[in-house]
Amino acid sequence: MSEARDRILGSIRTSLKRGPLDGERLAAAEDRLAAHRRNLMPSRARAAGEEGIELFVRMATEVAATVERLATPQDVPDAVAAYLAQHNLPAELRVAPDPELDAVPWERRPTLTVGRGRAEDRDATSVTGAVAGVAETGTLVMASGPAHPTTLNLMPDTHIVVLRTDRIVGSYEDAWDVLRARGALSRTVNFITGPSRTGDIEQTIQLGAHGPRRLHILLVDGGDGDGASA
Repeated sequence: MSEARDRILGSIRTSLKRGPLDGERLAAAEDRLAAHRRNLMPSRARAAGEEGIELFVRMATEVAATVERLATPQDVPDAVAAYLAQHNLPAELRVAPDPELDAVPWERRPTLTVGRGRAEDRDATSVTGAVAGVAETGTLVMASGPAHPTTLNLMPDTHIVVLRTDRIVGSYEDAWDVLRARGALSRTVNFITGPSRTGDIEQTIQLGAHGPRRLHILLVDGGDGDGASA
């Protein structure tokens, strides 16, 4: 533990009129931190397999996201192009520099202009993967890193997410297990449930207040390792 952290925690213990933890209490605290025990969860958080996928779709749709299910990653370019055309959006994408998204055959739709890297002010649509999808609430889990700049989650008006169905888990606790299994936690972890919204203005829901106004999820079936999400 760092000297600065020792001072901070020592100050908190002093204000609570508590001394340093003894061996037994310290061991109990360390055990609790290491065990990641589950707390009380709703029964729907136990959904798995096809039931979990269907729950994820239902919950994501209820919070104004749109979901499309695809058979293979090769279907992604056509689905993206069709979505952009449906909403009269420019055929220009800022795609996360993710090896799995690089494997998507974007050249099948030559009308799409595909750039890679972090989002800029001019970017209207981003395409990213996701670490996991949480069936309990229809939530997407994003971890920052070289293959996933956080700006792609927040700046473009339209966010398209490619998620393999085998990355859908039941609960938030399961999602944190997935994040920990990746190794050191990312600097930023975002849990995204539906498009950005606010009800601050006259208690009326407005989409796109602090981020994308559209969230479109492409669920790719299969889990053989050639998926198109990260």
